[in-house]
Amino acid sequence: MRVLHVTTAFPRDENDPITPWMVELIRALRDRGVDAQVLTSAYRGDGDHEVHGIPVHRFRYAPASWETLTHDETVPDRIRRSAGYASLVPLYLAGGTLSSLRRGLTGEWDVVHVHWPMPHSLFGSALRLASGGRTAVVSSYYSVELTWVKRRMSWLRPFLRWTTRSADAMTANSSATAEKVREYTDREVRVVPSPAPFDESAGPGAETREPFEDEGPLRLLFVGRLVERKGVEYLVRALPRILEERSAVVTVVGEGEWRPRIEAAAREAGVEERVELTGYIPAERLESLYRTCDAFVLPAVVDEKGDTEGLGVVLLEALLFERPVIASGVGGIVDIVRDGETGWRVPPRDPEALAEAVLDAASDPDRAREIAARGRRYVLDNFSSDAIAESLEGIYRAAASARRDDGGNAG
Repeated sequence: MRVLHVTTAFPRDENDPITPWMVELIRALRDRGVDAQVLTSAYRGDGDHEVHGIPVHRFRYAPASWETLTHDETVPDRIRRSAGYASLVPLYLAGGTLSSLRRGLTGEWDVVHVHWPMPHSLFGSALRLASGGRTAVVSSYYSVELTWVKRRMSWLRPFLRWTTRSADAMTANSSATAEKVREYTDREVRVVPSPAPFDESAGPGAETREPFEDEGPLRLLFVGRLVERKGVEYLVRALPRILEERSAVVTVVGEGEWRPRIEAAAREAGVEERVELTGYIPAERLESLYRTCDAFVLPAVVDEKGDTEGLGVVLLEALLFERPVIASGVGGIVDIVRDGETGWRVPPRDPEALAEAVLDAASDPDRAREIAARGRRYVLDNFSSDAIAESLEGIYRAAASARRDDGGNAG
């Protein structure tokens, strides 16, 4: 079976930190014998290549120096920060559609897997059309595109509705995202989460420090893009309450437009000496931070665009390393963090509740470690790349079979 994954961006080299979960997913599919490849946009003129052994086909859409609409940050965020990028969107759509038509003419693909159907359903439908209707389209939704249309671009709702009609099968990365998709369709939407981006063999090892094993400062960790919906400033504002009872330090891994606000929150709270913002770091150092932190915190919020965590993949990373996790009960996070079972769930935008959850975890190390171990088992059972690849392979085969049985006229 040959499957082409269509996505906005994909790692430009093996050190590129973007979409590591997609790399794990495609590698797991290839391990199962699925010839999974990627169609994505060029970045500053780069061409076809391989990353982590995965063939990547890149379509051009502008002169090389202009091809920066994708990869560095999400397209909506890019446009919001600089309206001039909007002029690249028609070129992006044209470039992707033409590339999809050319690849469809080869007739070599059984399935085109469209990630973020807004707007990539155009590419999937173009490829299917060029293949004479023989290629099935599987569309996967990730929440942010649904929120963007609902809150900011309501005139695109008919197009969004069309994406649900044009797909042969649909998935969503969480139950919360699936509910958003069902606002536009009464067809089946399967929940297929993104896998944890570390190999499942990752976890406690010789270098691992047991959570809360000593009386030193609590080591609290956050990993992710520094944008509003991550809510990192609320972790910073929770520190003064935590420091009333325990010494603590916060390590923030990632980069983004919200960094100045996080730094300002630390100054206002008087805790700037206890907050380290590392920027992007090598995978080896990140793994070390996971192995040695006492707790991982994701204080996500619903941002001004109405967007929040579609799933919370970093929570899967932390749980694989058997770390206690504390997170807001918003979006897809509720599929991962079951309060008192796999972690601690708190209300969003509530530094006091966040601090109390951290102190509660630290007050009973044995219970915290038991919950973390339960969380790791839960991730391995429900979010491993092998299990998710198995689910997707079944969806691919069913969609491809239905399209063949219908003579290329289904959907």
